[in-house]
Amino acid sequence: MLKVTHNTLEIFREGEIVRVEAYGPDVVRVRAAAARMKSQDWTLLKPADAEVQIRKEENGYTLQNGTISAKVTKDGQISFWNQKGELLLKELWQSERDLDARKLKGRTGDLFYIEQCFHAVEGEHFYGLGQEAHDLFDLKGAVLDLCQQNTKSTIPFVISSKGYGFLWNNPAIGRVEFGTSRTRWVAEAASQLDYLVIGGDLPSEIEKNYCKITGYAPELPMWATGLWQSKLRYETQEELLETAREYKRRGIPISLIACDYFHWPQQGEWKFDRTYWPEPEIMLRELTEMGIKLLVSIWPTVDPRSENFFAMRDQNMLIRTERGPGPLVYCRGPETYYDAMNPDARSFVWEKVKQNYYELGVRHFWLDEAEPEIGPYDYDNLRYWEGNGLEVSSLYPFYYAKTFYDGQKAAGQDEVVNLIRCVYTGSQRFGIVLWSGDICADFDSLRRQIKTGLHVALSGIPWWTTDIGGFHGGDPDSPQYRECFIRWFQFGVFCPIFRMHGFRCRPDRPVSPPITLDGFCHSGGPNELWSYGEEAYEIIRKYVIIRERIRPYIHLHLRKASKDGTPLMRPLFYDYPAEEYYDIFDQYMFGPDIMVCPIYEASVQERDVVLPKGADWIDTETGITYKGGQKVKASAPLKTIPVFLRKGTDLTYRMFR
Repeated sequence: MLKVTHNTLEIFREGEIVRVEAYGPDVVRVRAAAARMKSQDWTLLKPADAEVQIRKEENGYTLQNGTISAKVTKDGQISFWNQKGELLLKELWQSERDLDARKLKGRTGDLFYIEQCFHAVEGEHFYGLGQEAHDLFDLKGAVLDLCQQNTKSTIPFVISSKGYGFLWNNPAIGRVEFGTSRTRWVAEAASQLDYLVIGGDLPSEIEKNYCKITGYAPELPMWATGLWQSKLRYETQEELLETAREYKRRGIPISLIACDYFHWPQQGEWKFDRTYWPEPEIMLRELTEMGIKLLVSIWPTVDPRSENFFAMRDQNMLIRTERGPGPLVYCRGPETYYDAMNPDARSFVWEKVKQNYYELGVRHFWLDEAEPEIGPYDYDNLRYWEGNGLEVSSLYPFYYAKTFYDGQKAAGQDEVVNLIRCVYTGSQRFGIVLWSGDICADFDSLRRQIKTGLHVALSGIPWWTTDIGGFHGGDPDSPQYRECFIRWFQFGVFCPIFRMHGFRCRPDRPVSPPITLDGFCHSGGPNELWSYGEEAYEIIRKYVIIRERIRPYIHLHLRKASKDGTPLMRPLFYDYPAEEYYDIFDQYMFGPDIMVCPIYEASVQERDVVLPKGADWIDTETGITYKGGQKVKASAPLKTIPVFLRKGTDLTYRMFR
């Protein structure tokens, strides 16, 4: 049975209730339940009012909402169309095999195994889905897990080249199959099916409509557009300060320096270990005098030996297991995590952080282990405040970021800028910089990061960065690695956040007893700009200057992201939506006026560059202007990353030399 109720179409079938309705302008939401419909918006914002028209058709009804409409047949089949009358997306029903497009199969209690199938369209391209170093640009043909892990942040939203966005509004563990025979979204355990289809005539309009219902990043302060310095790890207060002083002596501006993990006495004790960090107040005062912010690492892990463990356990503030022992990860001990979904746990952790860091002057936090990183990843064995891990695990990084954002705002802080390793739909609202996790230090990983950054940008996260040079490995004395580092650094200049980090090789690494704190968690090798030899130093110093010159431009366009969701870093097709640009991952727009063409292979000295139609382009290396719509050969010696300016911009090619 199909009926109309308050601008909503409802389908009633045996064992199923389906609701089709507007969720703000240009967005249609579909929910399906086996019995009672729940009001689970999860991380979505309340939408603006939409002007909806419902028309009765020969075989059902059409719900029209701006640029998108949903057609529902009498037997409950749903399809989506644009305002030109073109089919965008259609449910896949296979009656000859008795396979429904929607499947809700009971698991236990009120949880169901859920599937939603759509017709596959030849030539359709998909982009987004958050962050994952899978080396894919077009996701068509891929089968991808929906979960949170180190280097992987699931945001279940994609933009289709057919002209729509799709948001799977479900934090359950699952998968998506962008197959050639069908597209299928799966939730392993959820109470109901829930997805949104987002209209727009251009990719930029789809992105803006998506951000209206998931939120915007705050305005990034100007200071945060400069160079961030970090390594694994500065072992002492004096080592960190001396690094900052050396940058000052060399006249190299840095915006921030990081105090990495295990600066604390024990996991679950959110405070400085005064043995190694005896006077953090003095350290902060000296950094402030140098114009440098301090970023302090936070882990959500709690050790049974910590001073807070029993109080948190007894108040149900920790993630628990459904069966078996409680520890979820081993890292210098059997650790569990605070349950960030529990509001009392969020308040408890923030009060400790406030007392031990914030009141000393620390204003920026590095939210590591944000997935959380458990071992093994048996999601069904986790119990959160919100429910079983199979149903809600993807929410953890959202609430981890919210812990700090809410605390900082309540304390009166205006500019919240925190670094985090994992995100979910809407995390951008909490002033987070996403970095791509513990990736490898080689050219293969660099290539993957270019694609990763573009997917993240389309997923609603405008503040993104990598560990320049990669995290795992990299010998600063190796000529081969130095080349990789230089190319990565050049790419990093044209990322939203410009950040050094990595676990560099260290010949004197402790390998035998006696085991001290630093034996367990020693510092890696050097990772400062002067650590890679004179040739590299001259090149990367030049690119620090280039970054300094374009910081006002970066700040301007990140401000735009805070207003309408337009990402600073985006694929060519975002600005030039033509079929020939949907496969190009190794050129991207950095704002509307800068086109970046990274080098991501060893020994490469030149590369082909496609110049998009609709503009003339200035080669910043030569100053030559080319007409758009052609392919040119760009020179790329080690000292140069090819960058082109759109003619007509206020930027000049001399700023990049």
